Amino acid sequence: MLKKFKIWYKNVFGSRREIVREEALGVKNHQVTIHDVTYFVAKALFTDIPEMIEIERAVYAGKAPWDSTAFANELRREKDRLYLVIRKNDRLLAFIGSTFDERTRDAHITNIAVLPDYQDRGLGRFLLNIMIKKAQQLNYKTVSLEVRVSNEQAQHLYKDLDFQQTGVKRGYYFGDHEDAADMVLNLEAAPAAQETQEAQAHN
Repeated sequence: MLKKFKIWYKNVFGSRREIVREEALGVKNHQVTIHDVTYFVAKALFTDIPEMIEIERAVYAGKAPWDSTAFANELRREKDRLYLVIRKNDRLLAFIGSTFDERTRDAHITNIAVLPDYQDRGLGRFLLNIMIKKAQQLNYKTVSLEVRVSNEQAQHLYKDLDFQQTGVKRGYYFGDHEDAADMVLNLEAAPAAQETQEAQAHN
């Protein structure tokens, strides 16, 4: 009898959970206005990968931490990954990626990058807030990420969004072996993520 109940419970509530998850990780292409400038937001496609790598090279002094295979492997995992891009005039300006772990109830930001010429325009904050809201929609406990200890600009943004540093990974980054600061946003304690007043989505 107990076994039958467990099967019934899993079928009923497991299916509901899958529906919520599919809705949360599903993003329709739409326009957004950030600081009075209109952009286009969409889920990343395989055809976006070359431009995503170019953004990485622009951000990381000519080096791309992730190659096309790494990005492709991530984009294939639609059930527990979400990658978004921001475009303007068909040019890819920024992207973000996150894993969504049902077991730990943590959304881990795997990658976020904005073209240098478009930094400090609210694009990174906007993308982070989307992922935070997705995690809240899934009733997750935390959003986590790593950031270079030398990247004070990014750390300032994360702290402004209520991320707290929880530790340091020594020699974390490939190549120069720079340390990474572990940062975590506690969703059970933090206020609901808010987009900036200038960032309003238009579906």
